[in-house]
Amino acid sequence: MTRCYHGRVARIHEAAISLTGQATASKMRFRYPRLHARRAMTNAPSREPLPKTYDPSAVEERLYRWWESSGFFRAERDPAKKPFTIIMPPPNVTGELHLGHAARAAVQDALTRYHRMLGEAALWLPGTDHAGIATQLVVERALQAEGTSRLEMGREAFLKRVWEWVETYGHIIDNQHRRLGASCDWSRKVFTLDPGPSRAVRTTFKRLYDKGLLYRGERIINWCVGCRTAISDLEVDHADEDGSLYYIRYPLEDGSGHLVVATTRPETLLGDTAVAVNPTDERYAGMRGKRVLLPVLGRPLPIIEDDSVAAGFGTGALKITPGHDPNDFEVGERHGLPIINIMNADGTLNAEAGPYAGYDRFDARTAIVEQLEREGLLEKIEPHTHSVGHCQRSADVIEPMVSEQWFVRVEPLAARALDAVNDGRIRIVPERFVKVYTNWMENIRDWCVSRQLWWGHRIPVWYCDDCAHLTVAIEDPAACEQCGSVSIRQDEDVLDTWFSSGLWPHSTLGWPEATEDLAYFYPTSVMETAYDILFFWIARMVMMGLENMDEVPFHTVYLSGLVRDAEGAKMSKTRGNVIDPIEAIEKYGTDALRFALTIGTTPGNDTRLSDAKLEAARNFANKLWNVERFVLASLGDADPAGGDAGLAGWSGAALPRTHREDRWIIARTEQTAARVNELLGGWALGEAERVLHDFVWGEFADWYIELAKVRMRSGDDDPRRVLAYVLETSLRMLHPFMPFVTEELWQHLMARLPKEGDVPETIMLARYPLGEAAGGDDGGAVEEIELLIEVVRAIRNVRAEFKIAPGRLLDAVVSAPGGGLAEEAEAIRQLARVGTLTFSGDAPLEHAVRLVLPRATVTLALGDAVDVGAERTRLGSEAAEAERYLAGLTARLGNAQFTDRAPEEVVERERERLEQGTARLERIRELLAELGG
Repeated sequence: MTRCYHGRVARIHEAAISLTGQATASKMRFRYPRLHARRAMTNAPSREPLPKTYDPSAVEERLYRWWESSGFFRAERDPAKKPFTIIMPPPNVTGELHLGHAARAAVQDALTRYHRMLGEAALWLPGTDHAGIATQLVVERALQAEGTSRLEMGREAFLKRVWEWVETYGHIIDNQHRRLGASCDWSRKVFTLDPGPSRAVRTTFKRLYDKGLLYRGERIINWCVGCRTAISDLEVDHADEDGSLYYIRYPLEDGSGHLVVATTRPETLLGDTAVAVNPTDERYAGMRGKRVLLPVLGRPLPIIEDDSVAAGFGTGALKITPGHDPNDFEVGERHGLPIINIMNADGTLNAEAGPYAGYDRFDARTAIVEQLEREGLLEKIEPHTHSVGHCQRSADVIEPMVSEQWFVRVEPLAARALDAVNDGRIRIVPERFVKVYTNWMENIRDWCVSRQLWWGHRIPVWYCDDCAHLTVAIEDPAACEQCGSVSIRQDEDVLDTWFSSGLWPHSTLGWPEATEDLAYFYPTSVMETAYDILFFWIARMVMMGLENMDEVPFHTVYLSGLVRDAEGAKMSKTRGNVIDPIEAIEKYGTDALRFALTIGTTPGNDTRLSDAKLEAARNFANKLWNVERFVLASLGDADPAGGDAGLAGWSGAALPRTHREDRWIIARTEQTAARVNELLGGWALGEAERVLHDFVWGEFADWYIELAKVRMRSGDDDPRRVLAYVLETSLRMLHPFMPFVTEELWQHLMARLPKEGDVPETIMLARYPLGEAAGGDDGGAVEEIELLIEVVRAIRNVRAEFKIAPGRLLDAVVSAPGGGLAEEAEAIRQLARVGTLTFSGDAPLEHAVRLVLPRATVTLALGDAVDVGAERTRLGSEAAEAERYLAGLTARLGNAQFTDRAPEEVVERERERLEQGTARLERIRELLAELGG
């Protein structure tokens, strides 16, 4: 569920709603293609030669249409298969894709694709939320622009208009999920106002009512004067604001003095019904039984004692306003105090406010303070910072207000939901959020579920005008169930959106009907969502799932973090640091966006996104593309149908294993697959991506391919099969994270290879590599090739540090245990640009640099390739500069004012710079020592 109403969404939607309610959808197709409109499948997958460069725009829409039209996303019930189920957290029907959606969709799709490739019946069930307040606001604003309102239209006409809007624009968020490559089973898509979920809502309401767990009563709720409705705690944003603390004198009724009360909201004193002190506060021991006179109105108020009063706040005396403060309401209930509501729905004061009736609440504050000053009842005003709640949609200050609403009695439901986590039936990832969940469940309050709106699930309660009986029913009744009168009217309010969302895991699968989907796919496997709605949505789903199904709704809760900018700051339009995901897709490609959003992330922690990270992810996709172009070129013009003998056994059955390089990369492929599966099983998706990235780029592309080139130039044909095997396996491992580029490359690769075994039509149905042979004997190949890489890398580093031209060969002597390196002499010569290479003795080399490695020693002759004197001078200058730089960093990090006050990410970045700079200085000093400096 999208929590915020975005201004850009409003502009898009409102501008497109015409006077008749018809929208100009054609104008939206440029950016949001209607991918669900079927076209001829003549070009998917492509059988043209692989282009020189990767162009995501030429691949993504074509592949997605083919995937969806071919039914690859559809989950079939199969008793022989283990089900894997994710129910998509339903985005608002008003929504437009933002980075939070994109990040969560990338995780959910990766999990779904992975389990589908494991052979499970993987269902990712999509849906959208009717978003009661947000949707009603969009349409109401459009009506306001037309000079009318929902009240003038009437309920039926207004709802017709909203449905027209939903039918026109409800597909936008779905098509944006398609842009992300979401492999949802669109045939099962659910809308919260569909007949099935609507019946589930009414069934749940009646069951709770019949059990005494749902009641109508007066309680304190969050009232938004802009939206004119009660709203949930989730829809309130709290922020610290600079305000004032007003110290007001309440005269004692007997004339013996006064009591001073501190408040941040002086206008609410008009609703006071008592003044409370702590019974242990000796300052007020003589006040027992006395009364004070309410300023402005002169109403006598009792002085009461209550343990909830904080003696240390203000003066220790607290004004009690049961109608406008949740804590005061509870005090009032304990002491039997009357409740006075001074507020109208629009934020003006009502008749209970006496002379201030009709005033706006904030104007009343100013006027009352002025009156208190005139009458000598304002002792002082102090600056005071306090938390103020604002409606997320209208930004109006929330007014706590007593109101007659429908409430769910949550405590018995919460107890079962807490037990489900404590006894392990539900696992929360990461585990640290269990404490937060527990704290909220143990301190939960009854849930206000009624909203003063028209758009949503209308409360299934009918009031009888003749006998005043309440009929609660699943089907619309024709008459009062008690007296039979037909003079009944339905409750005007609708239910909180979170009420229907709380039923999402089972209502989407058909409940309350005993459907086959419900029996097979419930409980679901995992619920992935943002950590900031753990209490409000996850907790409600657990409570409702246990109540309706007597079973947990999911086994795992995977909590994602927020997406921040490169500096760790929250993205916002005012900061100008917002990245539009659709623009990012068009610039970098979908796979790059998905990969950049998720690589290296951990559950429950925020992630940073920057153009640099997106570019790096795009570069990785391009690297894959170039790797495949090389591999295809190495395969030559082989005819797969003819069974090229040189490629037979490429899929692993008969791979060549005589050369250590082949044994190394085959072993590392299996080890990588085993590690990736281990990480995915532990919900470490970001780390799994990092492991894959490092293997594919850092081992396969950078080393094996380069080593293979050396051998193939000498006529060795064995690497061809190994190249095909590693690439194909890597594409399957990467597919859940980068679905488009891997599918395109896999199709081209499989078209060139002999068919071995059962080959599915798409990579998404291919078997995911498990790494079963990860523990096999590689004959020491991994250790030997790692030593080779270490030697080559060390020589390359020296060449780079001394800026030696690539064409200049350097002589080298390498000393290492065993004979493996000597057998790789040609590889070392070509990859490290070495001339004469020997593997024993201490051959005299001119101007030599000696490199002591953990398992080898390399002596490298610089000869006249380096001006030793000039290099000493250069390195000396660099060392001095590095020392000054490190001194500044050390001083900064040693300053408590910096480390205590600067943002944590800034301090951490400086520490990283200190660590990197220290390593660089040590290396400069090592080079100077080698040059005799």
